[in-house]
Amino acid sequence: MRKRQPKTYTRLTHPLVRDSRDQPFRRATWDEALDRTARGLAAARGSCNRTCHAPSVAGLSAAFGSGGGTSSYEEIEHTDVIVMWGSNARFAHPIFFQHVLKGIRAGARMYAVDPRRTSTAEWAESWLGPNVGTDIPLAHAVGREIIHAGLVNEAFVERATTGYEEYRALVEPWTLSLAEKVTGVPAAAIRDLAHAYARAERAQLCWTLGITEHHNGTDNVRALINLSLLTGHVGRYGSGLQPLRGQNNVQGGGDMGAIPNRLPGFQDVLDPVVRHKFESAWDTVIQPHHGLTLTQMFEAMDEGTLRAVYCIGENPAQSEADSEQAVRRLRALDFLVVQDIFLTKTAELADVVLPATAGWAETEGTTTNSERRVQRVRRAVTPPGEAREDIDILCDLAARLGHDWKYADAEAVWNELRSLSPDHHGMTYARLEEHQGIQWPCPSTDELEPTYLHGRLWDTDPARRGRRAPFGIVRHDPPVDLTDEEYPIRLTTGRRLDSYNTGVQSGGYASPLRRGESVELCPEDAERYGVAVGEEVRVTSRRGSLVAPVWVDTALRPGLAFMSFHFPDEVDTNQLTIEANCPIAGTAEFKASAIRIEKVSSGGPALR
Repeated sequence: MRKRQPKTYTRLTHPLVRDSRDQPFRRATWDEALDRTARGLAAARGSCNRTCHAPSVAGLSAAFGSGGGTSSYEEIEHTDVIVMWGSNARFAHPIFFQHVLKGIRAGARMYAVDPRRTSTAEWAESWLGPNVGTDIPLAHAVGREIIHAGLVNEAFVERATTGYEEYRALVEPWTLSLAEKVTGVPAAAIRDLAHAYARAERAQLCWTLGITEHHNGTDNVRALINLSLLTGHVGRYGSGLQPLRGQNNVQGGGDMGAIPNRLPGFQDVLDPVVRHKFESAWDTVIQPHHGLTLTQMFEAMDEGTLRAVYCIGENPAQSEADSEQAVRRLRALDFLVVQDIFLTKTAELADVVLPATAGWAETEGTTTNSERRVQRVRRAVTPPGEAREDIDILCDLAARLGHDWKYADAEAVWNELRSLSPDHHGMTYARLEEHQGIQWPCPSTDELEPTYLHGRLWDTDPARRGRRAPFGIVRHDPPVDLTDEEYPIRLTTGRRLDSYNTGVQSGGYASPLRRGESVELCPEDAERYGVAVGEEVRVTSRRGSLVAPVWVDTALRPGLAFMSFHFPDEVDTNQLTIEANCPIAGTAEFKASAIRIEKVSSGGPALR
């Protein structure tokens, strides 16, 4: 099979500007680039920075009031049952998976729930392979079986939850036989999972993008949280919910306020007391309304109400669903500024490009991982050329927009956060170094909180127990992009061990595992289409079409194909995906597109 190597992106070492979109970039001074940026942002009505709102954050917040995973990584080493739902953690989260392996070696039983029989599933006691988009029926069937088998933790449900009776009525139709018919998972396997999870003394329920990247991603998350409420597997050491974040520091970005409805420390922007605290510290007025999700921003570009975008460290031209539409929207903006370390496809569309430092090697600060652990980041190497740290760039830009932001260093920024976020107040730089990272919440400078969240739910005193966790009343909603005779194959997407996202960071490094992008089919489908490994085929959805080589994978079942986004300069998978979005979080349905496969002749068009 011919190897397809991705483009190696050019490291940015000096600011770039251009006088018009039809002109090439030219090198600029920092003063010129920042002046141009300030004018562009100030002149464009409805200008906005790019943000997101993850379904995991939304679902956990709705149930518990905070959007973080409830357990530590260490706890999965000391649990009895591990459920990996929609997560090929061995490839997508290999560091976390080492903790999973320690748990398995200590005697934990793992159940893998995934449409593909992934590398992660190889370590599972049982693999449940649902049809794509049927996670809610499967979760409801597990919940119904727990109820009918008399395995509900009734004391916990009565003490710590609300909405149980409505939930019981919701799941009642989802018998094991109906669930088998809809999900494709054998009834016996569903029953086994339900009994193992409910009977376990301690159990961890983990998920990632296989659950969240759907048009109803937040509902999927709520359906899984319901199982923890039903069994009391939350708020105790070794029992909890672990959403594995899609990228490094996603948790930290949300914690710092990079979501449309929260201020730093995950504090509600609609709370007048919270707003007053930040207004006093920042000497500004904070509007009492939510911002836009990423999806809403792209829709606002179409509507003409969002005319300028400040994009920091992302590549939406290649990472968004229906990438041709995303590029068209970005091109239509009055002004686009990109702050990054590489000249990405998105940066190539910009009016101004600002060279930043690499957050993992050239910057001072902190990062927060999926277990809510805040860790220090230290500069190891000097950034190249004129590249500058994000904080310095933002402060200089703020000055040009009329705001005097003065911080001596990254620690001063962190100390401002500590003064405003109770969850972070106790995390001085000295303590972060002493403990090699601290999980939030950490309100005290003298003590550390338990590694798990929501232990209050077990308190016998209602006053200390606080707000009860509501069951999520969510219903099955199939994928938007239906398969039919014209598009008979379900395409799902994911990641490979050797590469990362759109390949910007990983593409410049050699890997013996890397074989470029391909469309993966099961042996039966490859035989049905008469194609062999390495043979090129045309892959077409209702949005776009591309040519890719075939790879045959026994982890797939008939009618299911798999691709990744790692090589968009060679095979732009996001031309195929659909921008059907979760109405709560705005996440697109990357996991469920409908496609057809056609052989490509050596000298002509696709064969039908």
